Amino acid sequence: MVQTTSLRESYGHTLVELGQENSDIVVLEADLCWSTMTHFFRNQFPERFFDCGIAEQNMVSIAAGLAASGKIPFASTFAVFIPGRCFDQVRMSVAQPRLNVKLVATHGGISVGEDGISHHAIEDLALINSLPGFNVIVPADAIETAQAVKTAASTYGPFYIRLCRPNLPLVYDENYKFELGKATTLRQGKKATIIAIGSMVSPALDAADKLRQQDIDCCVLSMPTLKPIDKTAIINAANNTGAIVTVEEHLEHGGLGSSVAQVVVKQHPVPMEFVALKDTYAESGKGAELLEKYGLSSTAIEQAVKSIIKRKQE
Repeated sequence: MVQTTSLRESYGHTLVELGQENSDIVVLEADLCWSTMTHFFRNQFPERFFDCGIAEQNMVSIAAGLAASGKIPFASTFAVFIPGRCFDQVRMSVAQPRLNVKLVATHGGISVGEDGISHHAIEDLALINSLPGFNVIVPADAIETAQAVKTAASTYGPFYIRLCRPNLPLVYDENYKFELGKATTLRQGKKATIIAIGSMVSPALDAADKLRQQDIDCCVLSMPTLKPIDKTAIINAANNTGAIVTVEEHLEHGGLGSSVAQVVVKQHPVPMEFVALKDTYAESGKGAELLEKYGLSSTAIEQAVKSIIKRKQE
């Protein structure tokens, strides 16, 4: 059985560890601490925990004030609420002054499932990517989540870390070292490159394994840092394989695919395919079933790779 772990629990436990090391770490919440797992920090450091209620705009403004006072605030809620509900506050109070605020959003994508369309965050990466100065991270598993949160705490500036609701298979082992702005090669191959983020990294690996059984060897890159993106890794992938498939639990525009395409078209144009939501909102349903229905599966990735190789050969 494949081992799966919670990215949200990893985040909550890492906050406690950071809080023990640094008294300037503070945590803000918008009435969802049991879902974002920040209750672990609240239980240990109640004097440094601020529940702002269902008032995400106020939470971001308070976080900005704390950062301006020398604290290191981590503000958390669901990805539909931040940056969505409080985009103006994120833009004006965090991005423009480039304050040391860490926004950690859980429940990204459509794998939120039965919470329905109102809670499916599929535009959040497009919104946050549009803001100058933000570091944007989408971890692939619990191990990477812990390291990304630690990196955010020790690196000055605004961060957005996007987590998902379901438990995910472990992609990395304890020897893994997260580096801000760096991709990780998980599979070697020459026919095409699959670049994936977050919850889609594990399906990308599954697709690559299936393709290898058909004598189609693919390079698989995990791109945990969406911004600043690893341009060198993208250019090398285009040069080495001549075809790229991007995979993300997000709308096709504004996220990983758009960011990779900008690098490719400027530096080394090659055929590309995009496994993502196609300009549509999903519906309510079980997360796994929604991913399958809307083409966010290992099968869809496999088909995209075959399509891109055919285009490359034409």
